[in-house]
Amino acid sequence: MGEKVVAGGFDLSDRQRYRRKLQQCLAGLRRLLEEQRFDRPKNLMGLEIELNLAGPDGMPRMMNAEVLERIASHDFQTELGMFNLEVNIAPHRLSGRVFDQLAEELRTGLNYAHRKANEVAAGIVMIGILPTLARQDLVSGNLSAVDRYTLLNDQIVAARGEDFALDIEGVERLICTSASIAPEAACTSVQLHLQVTPGRFADVWNAAQAVAAVQIAVGANAPFLFGHELWRESRPPLFLQSTDTRPPELQAQGVRPRTWFGERWITSAYDLFEENLRYFPPLLPICDDEDSLRVLDEGGVPRLAELVLHNGTVYRWNRPVYGIADGVPHLRVENRVLPAGPSVTDVIANAAFYYGLVRALAEESRPVWTRLPFGAAAANFDEACRYGIEAELEWPRPGRFGGTARRPAVDLVREELLPLAAAGLDAWGVEPADRDHFLGVIEGRCRRKKNGASWQVATYHQALDGGLERDVALAATTRRYCELMHTGEPVHLWPVGLVPDGVVQSR
Repeated sequence: MGEKVVAGGFDLSDRQRYRRKLQQCLAGLRRLLEEQRFDRPKNLMGLEIELNLAGPDGMPRMMNAEVLERIASHDFQTELGMFNLEVNIAPHRLSGRVFDQLAEELRTGLNYAHRKANEVAAGIVMIGILPTLARQDLVSGNLSAVDRYTLLNDQIVAARGEDFALDIEGVERLICTSASIAPEAACTSVQLHLQVTPGRFADVWNAAQAVAAVQIAVGANAPFLFGHELWRESRPPLFLQSTDTRPPELQAQGVRPRTWFGERWITSAYDLFEENLRYFPPLLPICDDEDSLRVLDEGGVPRLAELVLHNGTVYRWNRPVYGIADGVPHLRVENRVLPAGPSVTDVIANAAFYYGLVRALAEESRPVWTRLPFGAAAANFDEACRYGIEAELEWPRPGRFGGTARRPAVDLVREELLPLAAAGLDAWGVEPADRDHFLGVIEGRCRRKKNGASWQVATYHQALDGGLERDVALAATTRRYCELMHTGEPVHLWPVGLVPDGVVQSR
């Protein structure tokens, strides 16, 4: 979705040609897989973080163009909303002190961006959903002034044919409508990339799907939207509903949403690309001049541009990615599960936990996906989004006798998954100091039952109990969150509550 797109309309012939080109790309992908043309293992990982802009009052600032002009770095880019930015960290090899290096690079980049944003009375906030966003902030007029966002909005709105209905029932219930996809911009996430060989892709993707609920349980950081307390991680239901091209009749028929957990374990990366073509009509039928099969016949590497573009409009929580580096094609698993924040340390701890756990589970002799029904993994994901660190998840019982049992997520993580993640990081060649420090952050969250969402909720309710009105309490919670985020301390060590002037609260 990052290529330059010129806003404009499409006719029937455009869609028919695009569909033919998609099938040609899919055939090209199959040939690349059959001919084993993909890159050898390089143990490469990548990291992207979506960010919010807020003022000193904690309210969103619609000024990403001005801030990006001051940052003047290719590492920072626009995102969907005018209050959004995205930072991209260059790929790193998973070994040594990689997580310490990532943390330092991220701190340096974010601190610089924050200083530049301060020049126009804004600041950088890493959080799943900015608590102070109001309905009037999420309208089409506040989409970033980039052609591809305008075109994407127009095509999704046209496909749906009516307003988007938001109905999320959590601690409170939010019901409203939107005439555009702008509410999607509220969802700011971390995307973790892992380059894998075709032979390992299915195992890594299946492992990532199995642990998506665990990632959310320990990392939830989005409990508020439009002044309502909803799910502990409200991004997934919001993203699903704000991009849903299905009117109610198609939903009732069981048509799949474009924001999708999936419905089965896979045996090949090809399965996912083929499903994307089979189930989801093209939104952006923009055709490239390349004949991918001719390129292959001539010994070249095709861009598969139509397939890549279409793939970017299907919002799987673990997405397959085709790319080319130095003239050689490669595949990546893009993990899109986690919210942004709270601190740099928390973001890197989440990454270390994910990369270690996926490596260990992908190499088990009795893989978890052979013992856990896919439907249970999907149900776990919803449970974790609703309840966060308090979630109970279905997981295979240890030992020979099989079956599954429900366990508190924090117990599952501490007793079973953290040791696996540690073994996985060892297998990557990560230094023990990095392993122990960042996995220790995950252990601390589980021990204290405290993550970004639980801190936000506890601080907000303490503010309400202190007599603040709802909107004032949310703004004060956001300001306090920003203060603590910039200290760099992990969230499980943050003191709950608003600090009165001149008073230091104990942990």
